[in-house]
Amino acid sequence: MIPAMPASAAAVRPRQGSSAVLRFGRIAAMGTVTALILIAGVWASWGTAQYVLLTKGRERGTVEVTGCGGGSCSGPYSPVSAGSQARERVVIEDSVAVAKGRTYAVVVKPGSDEVVRSGPAGVLYAWVPWGGALLLASVVVAGGLRRTRVAWGMAGAGVALLTAAFFAV
Repeated sequence: MIPAMPASAAAVRPRQGSSAVLRFGRIAAMGTVTALILIAGVWASWGTAQYVLLTKGRERGTVEVTGCGGGSCSGPYSPVSAGSQARERVVIEDSVAVAKGRTYAVVVKPGSDEVVRSGPAGVLYAWVPWGGALLLASVVVAGGLRRTRVAWGMAGAGVALLTAAFFAV
């Protein structure tokens, strides 16, 4: 050590280097977790959202729910779009978005007798998993990445999406 250099300056350098490595590791790990949560939310939503958002060339119509049981509801399908054919029975997932005796605008999944809700309520309901992922990821962003403004924005977007879906359905 150089006599003119204070002893505390020599001891600080290794700590700064290790803390920078730990900070980078934390940011990389939490960034990866955040990305995985958001990708999983989009993936879960896209299974239904693709039919609702990309309706060109798909069969569109209405279904009057006549019975529910075993996690699904069914009823007769009346076509609205050109090229669609009437069906005596189609199946729609039994959820909070479906009630017996009501009529819903739907899109038929290709090659099956399953339908999903369409229109604004169907779009919002399809993206509910992504809204939940935004809420979960906001906690990781706030705690792990220490980006509170970004986290508040993500949480606000998630709450807005879930609230809009709740009132639309």
